[in-house]
Amino acid sequence: MKVAYYSPLPPSRSGIADYSALLLPALEERLDLVIARPGRFRRAPKADVALYHVGNDAEAHGWIVDALRRRPGIVVLHEFVLHHLVVGLTFARGDAAGYLAAMEREAGLVGRLLGYAVLDNKLPPLWETRPEDFPLAGEVLDRATGLIVHSRYVERRAREAGYRGPIRRIPHPAWPVPAIEPAAVEGGPVFGCFGHLNEAKRVPELLKAFEALRARRSEATLLLVGGASSRLQRLELPDGVLREEYVPEERLWALMAACDAVVGLRSPTMGETSGTTIRALALGKPLVVSDVGWFAELPHDVAFKVPVDEREVDRITAALEALSGEQVRSTMSAAALGLVEREHRLDKVAEQYAAAVEELSGGAAVEEHVLHELARAGAEVGIGSDEAALVAARLREVGLGEH
Repeated sequence: MKVAYYSPLPPSRSGIADYSALLLPALEERLDLVIARPGRFRRAPKADVALYHVGNDAEAHGWIVDALRRRPGIVVLHEFVLHHLVVGLTFARGDAAGYLAAMEREAGLVGRLLGYAVLDNKLPPLWETRPEDFPLAGEVLDRATGLIVHSRYVERRAREAGYRGPIRRIPHPAWPVPAIEPAAVEGGPVFGCFGHLNEAKRVPELLKAFEALRARRSEATLLLVGGASSRLQRLELPDGVLREEYVPEERLWALMAACDAVVGLRSPTMGETSGTTIRALALGKPLVVSDVGWFAELPHDVAFKVPVDEREVDRITAALEALSGEQVRSTMSAAALGLVEREHRLDKVAEQYAAAVEELSGGAAVEEHVLHELARAGAEVGIGSDEAALVAARLREVGLGEH
């Protein structure tokens, strides 16, 4: 079976490009892949099935959605909220009607009227203020013959949106830790916040919490690493905060290795899985995360999970204080390394991908055949109702017989 693989790739500054650069070599050992390339007049690769990686960035994924429109296939849905992607494919291309149609599909007449108000400058852009309320994932779900997701959260949102096709949940793969020296960072404990810093990263709340910690621990250090939105660039940084803009991969690993713990707050969530968080786990770093989406699914022994409420700052402060203790960090570090070994190891993830592609490309015919063979075997051995219920439960665990 030949698989056409659609994804952004380096040098694109995309988390999904980094993801595919990691996954592809392991996947090519297990599947016959043809790598699709962007280009308006480029012919689609000849393949038995297409695998499309879809994220919320029109520049990186617009050409992939265009290909999906021409040929339905298996979609790796990296996040559920695709509002920015849809805006980039419609309104940004001069197709206001396409954006209004997407809003109407999402929220009926009210959605269409809200879209009109935005286009008429009567309301601020919904993609800046409320994208999580209008995910606009419908067109991608319509064209997906099967879904691969990284979290129960995205799986649930897809079902709630009416998707009835098969879904396979596969963990995000972990990067092998390179042989690096930790960066020289003064002070301690050292906390790090990495990635593009926007309003969803709870940076003002983190800074308030760190300032409270710093009043008790004067040597504490916070690394803020990555590009920032215009609003966050104007924030006044308290003492003890070290700021770096976008850094190359080698420097990123060195800075993360220098941290005692990594902070990955996020609200609202678009349903994304954080590559930065996976890197931190691979390094054995304890985490402080928001109790939302995929982050809420992390085991309690690797992460302090902070609800987004009126006590958020106090809880972040308490988590940073707890992680100032070496014993707490040591215990959580061991748990993080164990989690990566169990669920995120690259070869295990690649095996799950290969199996999922084969199963999803076969679709209903394969499922029907498997269930028929099981039913016949059960009849031959005289299986009872209790045993049948147990078999049914195991089938549901592997995604068979759900529909």
